Amino acid sequence: MEIIKIIASIITSVLFIYLGFYSLYLFVFSVAGKLFPVKVPAQSSTLAKFVIYICSYKEDDIILNSAASAITIDYPRDLFHICVIADSLKPETIVKLKQMPIQVLEVVFESSTKSKALHKAIENTAEGFDAAIVFDIDNVAAPDFLYHINNYLQAGEKVIQGHRVAKNTNTSVAILDAISEEVNNHIFRKSQRVFNLSAAIIGSGMALEYRLFTDVMSKIDAVGGFDKEMGLLLTRSKIGVAYAENALIYDEKVSNPEVFKKQRRRWLSAQFNLLKNYGASGFTALFKEGNFDYLNEIYQLSILPRILMLGLMPCMLLVALVTPGIGPDWHLWLAATAGCYIGIIIAIPASFYNKDFLGALVRIPMIFFTMLLLLFKLKGANKKFIHTPHTHSAE
Repeated sequence: MEIIKIIASIITSVLFIYLGFYSLYLFVFSVAGKLFPVKVPAQSSTLAKFVIYICSYKEDDIILNSAASAITIDYPRDLFHICVIADSLKPETIVKLKQMPIQVLEVVFESSTKSKALHKAIENTAEGFDAAIVFDIDNVAAPDFLYHINNYLQAGEKVIQGHRVAKNTNTSVAILDAISEEVNNHIFRKSQRVFNLSAAIIGSGMALEYRLFTDVMSKIDAVGGFDKEMGLLLTRSKIGVAYAENALIYDEKVSNPEVFKKQRRRWLSAQFNLLKNYGASGFTALFKEGNFDYLNEIYQLSILPRILMLGLMPCMLLVALVTPGIGPDWHLWLAATAGCYIGIIIAIPASFYNKDFLGALVRIPMIFFTMLLLLFKLKGANKKFIHTPHTHSAE
């Protein structure tokens, strides 16, 4: 019996170190992001020349609207070029796209991935661009998006992540997905810059100096999680990622629970696969090169989705209450749980606190158990491209 108690104490202590540090991380960065402003570069009169890559896999109606929207971005028309990478589109869609003032690059892959599409686009891009920008098929940029990105480039930034916001909040799942996006924007992008750390790259709405973009993409052949690998490669090379909070790009949020499940399974698989490949190099880079930014990027790969934290923290608090004397005291679990919840609550924009938000909260337990089960169903998810279908819904 004593041995069982010791083992239980060790397990709960290890869990407390992992979950407790994660809670502290969320709390510190969330609060810092509210208390300390991040410097925004001045408006520049020098204008960069952009190539915008729109990765398009199926979903013909959406790409027609997205491409048409991209053409209307408020920026000198001769200073941005749009390249639609047309993968598995219908012939009639190709015809309509080619009637627009854009480049249409038709591609065929035995197994499609975003990184393959971008490799092919780079091969077919002319010289003379200062920076590359990547959009997803459903992305719609705000009219002044390129001007904001340009200001950061002219201020010396090599990599800039735009502010991705929800295009739709039509279901409770979409609302929670939109909230999750904004929490990520606050804690893992804006607040990281407070401490001069790199903002997390999302995978769309980001800009890189063109030569840097081609160089880093040449090292990426990921089935999923190409953005996370890009962040690792950049920070390992001590290249920081800026966050342009005012450069808005609208992104469709997942409305269907089944689609949500498939998307998160792909994300989790990519995350843990990259952690396996890169994790051991984090401390080496810190102690040999003083590269804390890279270690921080790797740490973000090791953390669980916040929806799991929202469920696990009160569960562990309850365990500590009913099993006194085993592992950390319940007061410590209470402090860690409070830090986790306060950090997340602070990070949620005030505009989300409405009647729809309250309705969405009832879905959290279901999503928690869905995510928990997904942790045991990740095998093979990073071997094949899993497409996230869109519905073209918007408000």
